[in-house]
Amino acid sequence: MQKIEITNCLLDWYRWFQKLIMMCVPVVLFSCATIPRDFEGNFLEISINELQVAYTERIISATDVVRYYQRRIAEIDPQLNSVIEINPDALTIAAALDAERETGSVRSRMHGVPVLLKDNIDTADTMLTTAGSLALVDVPKPTQDAHVVQQLRSAGAIILGKANLSEWANFRSTNSASGWSGRGGQARNPYVLDRSPCGSSSGSAVAVAANLTVVAVGTETDGSVVCPASINGVVGIKPTLGVVSRSGIIPVAHSQDTAGPMARSVTDATIMLNAMIGIDATDNASVSAGSRALIDYTRFLSRNGLRGKRIGVVRQLFNDDAELNDLLNAQLQILEEGGASLIDIEFDNMEVMSDAEFEVLLYEFKNDLNAYLKNRGGEYQSLATLIEFNNENSEAEMPFFGQELFEQAQEKGELSDDMYREALRTSKRLSQAEGIDAVMTQHNLDALVAPGNEAAWPIDHENGDNPYTYIPSSSLAAISGYPSISVPAGFIENLPIGLLFFAGAFDEPTLISISYDYEQRTLARRPPSFLPTND
Repeated sequence: MQKIEITNCLLDWYRWFQKLIMMCVPVVLFSCATIPRDFEGNFLEISINELQVAYTERIISATDVVRYYQRRIAEIDPQLNSVIEINPDALTIAAALDAERETGSVRSRMHGVPVLLKDNIDTADTMLTTAGSLALVDVPKPTQDAHVVQQLRSAGAIILGKANLSEWANFRSTNSASGWSGRGGQARNPYVLDRSPCGSSSGSAVAVAANLTVVAVGTETDGSVVCPASINGVVGIKPTLGVVSRSGIIPVAHSQDTAGPMARSVTDATIMLNAMIGIDATDNASVSAGSRALIDYTRFLSRNGLRGKRIGVVRQLFNDDAELNDLLNAQLQILEEGGASLIDIEFDNMEVMSDAEFEVLLYEFKNDLNAYLKNRGGEYQSLATLIEFNNENSEAEMPFFGQELFEQAQEKGELSDDMYREALRTSKRLSQAEGIDAVMTQHNLDALVAPGNEAAWPIDHENGDNPYTYIPSSSLAAISGYPSISVPAGFIENLPIGLLFFAGAFDEPTLISISYDYEQRTLARRPPSFLPTND
């Protein structure tokens, strides 16, 4: 393997040059935009339905909208680092979709809607797919769109670009800082810039929150959609395993990985989820889900979604933060005012479940990533070669934290190992039959609720995320493969807090109904202020 000499100075130049390209090209393009001045202000917080009305009434075009977001990314994103690459084909795609609309053809409610993709999702175009790593910058580009990208393109979505992320979906080091990648640098929380965006779908959440796109796609193994959603004041849906295909997504662990929509509202996230679903014959989880996933989820956007629901409150996921608990208790009261009955519940053996999950992730990461890299081709076709790359390019790839998880995963054997099989059985049993399923059956529940997370902690490259409070509310739904939704719930010291709803397998309709009703009663989301610090 040839050593690549990348100094910090050169890396800084590389990132500066990327930003220059992003800044210069779109601004020129936008000079030809035809958006009425009195309408431009309406772009902030614009919804998919509002966008479709504007298209139908010929107020704007998809081409105008792409130019608007390109300009906004150029102006605002240098302080956020949420967008890692702009799609050079976005305007061409938009123009083609505008032409379709002129003929009376509208593919879906996603027709002409700009979407950012997390940079671990394959696109067979001129853009890179790198998981944020410099190792994949020069390897062959994917030859096929990820299945979820195929679905979005078919629905008429415009792939606006790729979003930054926690490198390798935050599975490289136990001491990582969320939102940092070798390729993209440090993504920042748009509400308070020196605070964490959480991860690993950091850029997707930040870009949606900052109105740099209409919607975005994130991916989750455990918390990587719902935590960034909570901490950045947006909605994130983590679907049941198999509802959205995993094909063409750089993997962490096949037993938990899924893509999910990220948006500023439950409605937009639901519309996007509709566009992402579809049976994929190459993904056995998708095949197993079958027709259970083929639902028009927008039918469940009900203002009576809380009425008569029995919701379990996972008190053990609350903590000693009085301000957070006051906010959460106020939200629980809102659920009751909407007609829900709340029942305090508790889960057993969560630590044992978590330990088993970690073992599963180490095994599956090595095996799944090796398969992906071999299929991708190029110089780096195994986890072992990535470890070597990082060691040879440590100044660029490991200036703040190492690769302990890479090294631990590399020591694991095959998926036929008894240790792996037992860990998988344990994690699924404790999260499913003896976890969510048991609690919901025992108490006749429709859903469960917990805090999405704490308020965002300081970005800390010396210590990573470790010294700060992290609420593992995502784990039960993540390990079980069941759905969860994070919805904005309010603020603590200028920082968003989310409320997390989760339930049994394929219970997306119930969660959407509950989440929408709650959202409409609170309307807690507000745009970010880009404060430099809370200090």
